[in-house]
Amino acid sequence: MLNRGYAYTTVISSQYHGQTLLSHLADLYPHSTPQAWQQKLNNGEVTLNGVTATGSESVVLGQTLVWNRPPWVEPDAPRHFEVLFEDTHLLAVNKPGGLPTLPGGGFMENTLLRLVQARTPGANPVHRLGRATTGVVLFAKTPQAASNLFANWNTPKIQKIYRALAQNVAPQDFYEILTPIGLVPHPLIGSVWAAHPGGKPSKSLATVISRGRGTTTFEVCLHSGRPHQIRIHLASIGHPLVGDPLYGTTGMPLENLPGLPGDGGYLLHAHYLRFQHPVTGELIHLEAALPPAFSSHR
Repeated sequence: MLNRGYAYTTVISSQYHGQTLLSHLADLYPHSTPQAWQQKLNNGEVTLNGVTATGSESVVLGQTLVWNRPPWVEPDAPRHFEVLFEDTHLLAVNKPGGLPTLPGGGFMENTLLRLVQARTPGANPVHRLGRATTGVVLFAKTPQAASNLFANWNTPKIQKIYRALAQNVAPQDFYEILTPIGLVPHPLIGSVWAAHPGGKPSKSLATVISRGRGTTTFEVCLHSGRPHQIRIHLASIGHPLVGDPLYGTTGMPLENLPGLPGDGGYLLHAHYLRFQHPVTGELIHLEAALPPAFSSHR
């Protein structure tokens, strides 16, 4: 079934001023070749300041660029979720693996956001989980709840605990991981988040839950909220997630298998979320049951 299509909108920044539109599109959206972009331009899919573009234009600082992507058939994804908690201000759900939290990467309608808003129109996620990651996702149903939660999300006031199955047997029982996280080049999509000396400060606390044959199951408590933080942090100490197609043992993208951030195959679960209710002050303890796949690796 076709979705409704989507208009991708950007504003030309100073670094691209004077570049031809065709070159700019190929740089901005490297998933398509310049030849493919020229075909989209020929189809009338791209406008610059509201005028249908040909690709030969020189872009100017401040111009609005819109790619009107025609409707497409989205990849399959689960279309169910479990409600863990709900009141006037909050909704917490257990997200299945394979369902994106937000639109992106070819998904628009097959997302947790669309499914939840079909049930509860005013709900918006306070955070996101990767497509393959399972577990607790918290939605705010009122502006008051959203404002409070956004302000406190990456502070000790909100405790986020994950379960992760990683490669290799950990020699220690506990790790404080402070690897900075920043953008690094990626051959398919331009750049991805990874371990980077000049990146943003990041902190995770990882405790060994069990050890298997060549694997370790960790409980990880997040003290910052960087993209793919657990995947990057565990990989940076020599324990990439089992089946992770993107990150290798240094926390950098694998060179020979250029996986994408949304690719699955690993086990990562948002297990617990503990916080003070943003309106009532009540202590909220949310738990999403571990997926059955974790039990087979004990």
